Amino acid sequence: MAKKYIDIMDTTFRDGFQSIFGGRALMDDFMPAVAAAREAGITHFEFGGGARFQALFFYLNENAFDMMDKFREVAGAEANLQTLARGVNTVMLDTGSRELIDLHAKMFKKHGTTTIRNFDALNDVENLKYSGERIVHHGLKHEAVVTMMDLPPGCSGAHDVAFYEKTLRDILDAGIPYDSICFKDASGTSNPQKVYETIKMAKKLLPEGVHVRLHTHETAGVSVACYLAALEAGIDGIDLAASPVSGGTAQPDILTLLHATKGKDYDLGGLELEKILTYEEVLKDCLSNYFMPPEATQVSPLIPFSPMPGGALTANTQMMRDNKILYKFPEVIKAMREVVEKGGYGTSVTPVSQFYFQQAFNNVMFGPWKKIAEGYGKMVLGYFGHTPSTPDSEIIALASEQLNLSPTSENAVDIADKDETKSLQHVRDILKKENIEISDENIFIAASCKEKGIAFLKGEAKVNVRKIDRNTNKKEENTKVATAGNGEYTVVVNGQKYNVQVSEGLDASVEIKSVAPVATSKQNSSGFEVKATLPGSVFNMVTSIGQNVKKAMYYLFWKP
Repeated sequence: MAKKYIDIMDTTFRDGFQSIFGGRALMDDFMPAVAAAREAGITHFEFGGGARFQALFFYLNENAFDMMDKFREVAGAEANLQTLARGVNTVMLDTGSRELIDLHAKMFKKHGTTTIRNFDALNDVENLKYSGERIVHHGLKHEAVVTMMDLPPGCSGAHDVAFYEKTLRDILDAGIPYDSICFKDASGTSNPQKVYETIKMAKKLLPEGVHVRLHTHETAGVSVACYLAALEAGIDGIDLAASPVSGGTAQPDILTLLHATKGKDYDLGGLELEKILTYEEVLKDCLSNYFMPPEATQVSPLIPFSPMPGGALTANTQMMRDNKILYKFPEVIKAMREVVEKGGYGTSVTPVSQFYFQQAFNNVMFGPWKKIAEGYGKMVLGYFGHTPSTPDSEIIALASEQLNLSPTSENAVDIADKDETKSLQHVRDILKKENIEISDENIFIAASCKEKGIAFLKGEAKVNVRKIDRNTNKKEENTKVATAGNGEYTVVVNGQKYNVQVSEGLDASVEIKSVAPVATSKQNSSGFEVKATLPGSVFNMVTSIGQNVKKAMYYLFWKP
């Protein structure tokens, strides 16, 4: 009897990078590993989308569309290249208009994508209708998703087999076109028995022959058990990654599952141990000087109490590490339990996982529920869709008061269509004002990445990649900036800060292009310094130093 063929999608170059490095992996560094993966027989890759799309513009000064084109060239014309989309959010943290949702599918098709995995963190099927339609319209395969997690202990009302069956039935009843179905657990907290029963339910409910997949993470330590349960229940495909971006907060390793299924009647993608081992050696060499966050390599028994997704965990710890407040992370994780319970049980996956984290962070830093995070508040008020259960009434009232918004039951995409700033014409006007070429790619970059997208298109983006200097074993940041044609530095002489710009050169050939003293802050008897609680970017100064300001004149927006 022939073994059942199980399709393996290699998540190394999207979710692996996101979960371990917060998405910060440079294109030229990892392309040799893509070639090695192809040689090892891998034909199905997750190569973009999700948080990885914005990360290239935010941290790498790279164009995600250029990366996708290069990946297609290296992976080959026949490879199934898959991206991740968030329904009405596509690859953004905010909802998009119908124009932007259509442009997302059009651009991803143009730049090498075969399949788009499309999910809604609230499991609100209304958020999948238009996005799924446009994905298929532009000639892409649509993988519709039911998002999963386990609720923190003591919580009930969603995220059981009955809830997933209702969500799947809603997808089928809505007539959303699909090529495959994925059950996606970004936090890795679903227990194996629930996974088994859910896949059994799906295989019974769906038409015969429909491809069903499971995606999970090792964050809570049960990913291999969940995959084995899914295989027993009849799953057709699973997601795995390659070392050193496997395990921990990412997917389990390809080699691990090949070992775990020895003696069983499953053929995992026709993959061979020795060939995968060679591929992983190439990948390890490609990433050998990347700083590996310790928390990215660990299994956390506390994650089921939060639950914090692997891809969001490292992005948040990296930012807290930058701001020297990483010691607060355990408190934030502990605070997430209440935030999830009172927020209506949206699945802890982007963007909802960020909403949960932001609110938990605020509860730790400012006191419980003293400051409602914008994303979390808009979620409980209904602006991103319908949560699986009704959020806590007191939290709804607090969010409405603090954000000056009324609760809504209107569909998220209809709300977005009414927002002029989410129209293509609005983005074209911005590009014209900034003297940037107006193309479909640039429109989408500017719309999805906002100010940071504009900075990239104007050539003002910086590289922020954490690497280890092999000679000194010290952490080295902004490695690509250091080798650029011009360098900008801040130096301190006798207590006075100066901004210094130099051009490339050695010894006598170096040219000092400019030196300017940094203005010191002015304070009077009634003034005081206000520090941001997390790293951010300043895009506009609306007052001068020393000017009096009134309460509520400034707002801090943090977008990871």
